[in-house]
Amino acid sequence: MKTIKGVLVLGILGLLMGSCKKDLTPKANEKVYGFTEIIDTKTRDINFQEKKIYKTSDSVFASNMFDGARLNNFYALNDSIYAVESFPENEPINPSPWYAFKIWSKTQKKIYLVFEYGGSQHRYLPKLSKDGQTWTSADSSNLGKFKNNEMLTLKISSDTTWVSAQELFTEQELNNWLKELSLKNQIVSIGNAGKSKLNRDLKYFEIGERSKKNKDLIVLFSRQHPPEVTGQFALTAFVNGILKTSKIQKDFFSKYNVLVFPMLNPDGVALGHWRHNVGGIDLNRDWAEYNQPETKAVSDFVKKYAEANKNRVVLGLDFHSTYSDVYYTNLSDSISVLPNFTSAWLKSIKDGLPGYTPKISPSKIGQPVSKGWFFVNFNAVGITYEIGDDTPRDFIEEKGELSALKMMEILLQK
Repeated sequence: MKTIKGVLVLGILGLLMGSCKKDLTPKANEKVYGFTEIIDTKTRDINFQEKKIYKTSDSVFASNMFDGARLNNFYALNDSIYAVESFPENEPINPSPWYAFKIWSKTQKKIYLVFEYGGSQHRYLPKLSKDGQTWTSADSSNLGKFKNNEMLTLKISSDTTWVSAQELFTEQELNNWLKELSLKNQIVSIGNAGKSKLNRDLKYFEIGERSKKNKDLIVLFSRQHPPEVTGQFALTAFVNGILKTSKIQKDFFSKYNVLVFPMLNPDGVALGHWRHNVGGIDLNRDWAEYNQPETKAVSDFVKKYAEANKNRVVLGLDFHSTYSDVYYTNLSDSISVLPNFTSAWLKSIKDGLPGYTPKISPSKIGQPVSKGWFFVNFNAVGITYEIGDDTPRDFIEEKGELSALKMMEILLQK
């Protein structure tokens, strides 16, 4: 029998606050050549989890037979303690161990689940559900340690309980949301930009008037990294903010259209990956070589769309999750097509949310990540909009809607 390994230490992301340093900021007449650090994004092998229902000798069952699941092994350590093993799709990898499984038993009983990640550290507070739709966070009184591993106390019965690192937002939830958006909003139009490595649709949707010609274009990305569900929630909140009826909406869409790619890594989401696509690559390092079909398809689509419609791409936002809220910005935004947008937008968010101070981390164009891709290819502002794992869901909604409104107000002044 395998032993339980690892140490439960919640990582803390160091966040850089403050404005851009003068000696690092490109000058108006300085040539910016592009990414300075190219990453090897050629396809690597991954380890697929075996899809099955696990059964212990005392009739406790666990299943990974659903989209978004991650459970590599499940077994009893004694008559009440059970090991839950989740291992990454390949390594090296950002240590963001994802888990999602269903559990039930023949008789009602209290059990203890011990999480094992092959040496990586626990990150996500367990979420619980009875139907896979409505979720609650595990009570802190039911959390503890077993040999330095995270342990969850849980009452189970013949009724299924879902246990997941975060709320599930799979391709099915995405399709439900897109259907709802299109039914309620005549200015939303849905399409496919291409296919993933496992032939899943790379969905996109447009927000705006049917007349797309000669307008400025805003592009939104999300879910390059499968576990980053709060980033997905931030995107949906931002879209809700754009679509809310307001006196400026008509004026805004007379000048701008919005193009949204809500799930760039549908394979990784379906398979419960920690970070990568089925090509074993962090997609947010492949915005220069385009070795993976997802980045290649989306890059080609945006470029062809903008060219065909004579659009100027002015702003790109990529929604992610991390340990706490932060905005990753480009130092080069100062010489973009919207040189004052970043500072004005972040200030407007601060002013609109009393007691909230945005954390900002600016950087030079280095590795080929999406925020740099927007600048390198279009001279557009690029911002990575990061939401904390445990940021209250109502605040995600409030900030997302306000952020969209402030974006629209600022861009109408241009």
